[in-house]
Amino acid sequence: MSVRIEWQRGANAERAVSAASAAMKRGGLVLLPTESVYVLATDAFSARGTAAMRRAKGYGDDAPLGILVPSVSTVSGITQNVPNYARDLMDAFWPGLLTLLLPAATTLNWDAAGKAPVAVRMPLHPVALAVLGRVGPAAVTAVPASEETAVTSPDQVAELVGLDLIVDAGEAPWAEVVGLGLGSAPGLSEIRGASSTVVDATGPSPIIRRAGALSPQALREVCPDL
Repeated sequence: MSVRIEWQRGANAERAVSAASAAMKRGGLVLLPTESVYVLATDAFSARGTAAMRRAKGYGDDAPLGILVPSVSTVSGITQNVPNYARDLMDAFWPGLLTLLLPAATTLNWDAAGKAPVAVRMPLHPVALAVLGRVGPAAVTAVPASEETAVTSPDQVAELVGLDLIVDAGEAPWAEVVGLGLGSAPGLSEIRGASSTVVDATGPSPIIRRAGALSPQALREVCPDL
């Protein structure tokens, strides 16, 4: 049975962040809120954690996992050859629903990225950012769900083998509740269950690989070549 800790701004927050950070650092799987959905998360540098995540999703050993980071500055430590247009997109849309595909740094001692580029994002949720600030980059994946296409509440999640901890922040979206500005991101009604827009930044020009919450028009205002 997974441990569940409720999180609210200013109430029980430190206990939830500390428990989630500790579980992820020891290679445990944590159900963690982002601004639009819940995700499975673990320390990206934990072989035990990433292996458990792949088992939970039925992935092969070299399947790439998403990476959440606590800040823009973290990206330079896990990737290489970050183009200027990618930095412009980060500055404009992070934290938020933009995932960038970037070449993985060749010196990393991890297996989170497999042989693929790193799919990296900075989430817009205070508990996620607080946990990432203590753990560092986290490997993440969508939560297995039997019927729902997106898990926006921990109550939608059936008991998963290997799931150590559930951080219960209620139902998405949370930005209105915690008072975070969304900037140029979509409105709250568009965020619930939304996927991030994925932009391939491995080449000289950006390419949208998956449509998501951020429109091509919004992205082109920052990066006209997209």
